[in-house]
Amino acid sequence: MSEKKDEIAEDQAEMNEAFEDIMAEEVDELEALRAERDDMRDRFMRALADAENARKRADKERQEASNYGGTRLARDMLPVFDALQRALDAVTEEQRAQNGALIDGIELTQRELINVFSRHGITTLAPEVGERFDPQLHEAMFEAPVQGTKAGDIIQIMEHGFMIHDRLLRPAKVGVSSMPKS
Repeated sequence: MSEKKDEIAEDQAEMNEAFEDIMAEEVDELEALRAERDDMRDRFMRALADAENARKRADKERQEASNYGGTRLARDMLPVFDALQRALDAVTEEQRAQNGALIDGIELTQRELINVFSRHGITTLAPEVGERFDPQLHEAMFEAPVQGTKAGDIIQIMEHGFMIHDRLLRPAKVGVSSMPKS
């Protein structure tokens, strides 16, 4: 009987060993599946983030194209505004009295051009004499000492500047005081 018990114990040991081998294989396979799942989840999350970033980038590019797509055309139209402004600045009171309708037509044309600019997000930078020079918005065309001013004050406006939305389209061209401090 002892032999039978030994055989049973031996069979039991073999079965336990076989069971442990099967379990070890199953655990290894389960670990491999978990690692593969984690890798797939990571890849999925990265792909999802990449897709979201691409969508945001495309939205931003679309918005910039909408806002700034007409920049070249706008720059090409600025000399038209300047020509109209110079024409109006050159008109004397006598000429205004003689050619009122013509002058009114030039003013109306300039106002319409400003309205078109406005519809496309273009605004005029019109600094005033006495304002401080801002190199982000103004271009100094000359410096001159002028009594009653401080260095860096605008003393003359030569051309208006323009912004398109939040970007500088053209700086205002100005003369700046170089009056030394007293």
